[in-house]
Order: sequence, then structure tokens, then C-alpha cells
Amino acid sequence: MSLGDLYLTQDGYEKLVKELEFLKTVRRRELSKEIAKARGFGDLSENAEYDAAKDAQAMNEKRVSELESKLSRARILDHEKMVSDEVLIGAKVSLKDLDTAEELEYTLVSEEEADYSLGKISISSPVGKGLLNHKVNEDVEIKIPAGILKYKIVKISR
Repeated sequence: MSLGDLYLTQDGYEKLVKELEFLKTVRRRELSKEIAKARGFGDLSENAEYDAAKDAQAMNEKRVSELESKLSRARILDHEKMVSDEVLIGAKVSLKDLDTAEELEYTLVSEEEADYSLGKISISSPVGKGLLNHKVNEDVEIKIPAGILKYKIVKISR
């Protein structure tokens, strides 16, 4: 895991904070109860419920650690200070597919916030990388495993 800055939108930052709070409070209590219940089943050396509960606890603590690390490195994007005529992280980009004339819209975000179903793509994805630093009315060719995508950047907003 890279230890550099992690750029997040305000919403992305708040989502991570909420997840961390849930894992440290609600989930830890649930897992503690599951472990206590499993101990009641007897011999721990042959107790699958106990092993499963301990594994879940370890996974929870690993995620807590990951989130604490990410939040300690988080830098919240300030759209007011960013140029608005260039595709950068945090930009909402309207595109026209030059092959199909289909209109597309993506928001470029960090890997942590990427969610294709919401139109949020990572700046480290092939499409995200291909769009970075381009401007309105530019044609962009992006090489992906399935071929080459050809887009015209129609609009950039924040």
C-alpha cells in the first residue's frame, strides 16, 4: 500500500469516517458477543463457530487499521482552488463516444471512491488515466484491453 496522500471528495471522506465509526463501535460489539457465544459451545480446539468469529474479528481489525491509515493520509479536494478547464481528480466529465455518438458522463475520483454504477471512475483506471489533463473539445484515444476508445470531451465541471 502506498503511503502517499490520498485525495478524496468531502463525501468520500465522510463515507470512510462513518465506516470506521461503525466498525469500531457496532461491529466490534457484535463480534465480541459472537466470540463469547461460541466459547460457550465448549472445546475451543474443535469449535468452528469460535474460529469463524475470531477470523471475522481479525478481518474487522484489519479494515479498521486500513481506514485509519487512509484517513490519516486523506486530503480533501477543494474544488474552489482547482482549475475548471482541465480534467483532474474530482472533475465531472461529459464525453461523446466518437464511434457510437453515445453521451457519457464520469466523475474522476481516487480508487477508494470509485463506483462504476454511480459513474465514478478511478484516476488510475485506463479510462481515468486517458482523460487526465485533457480539455474541452479535445479528442482522446484511450487504449483499453478490449481495444481503443475514442471520445470527445464535451464539458468539464466540478
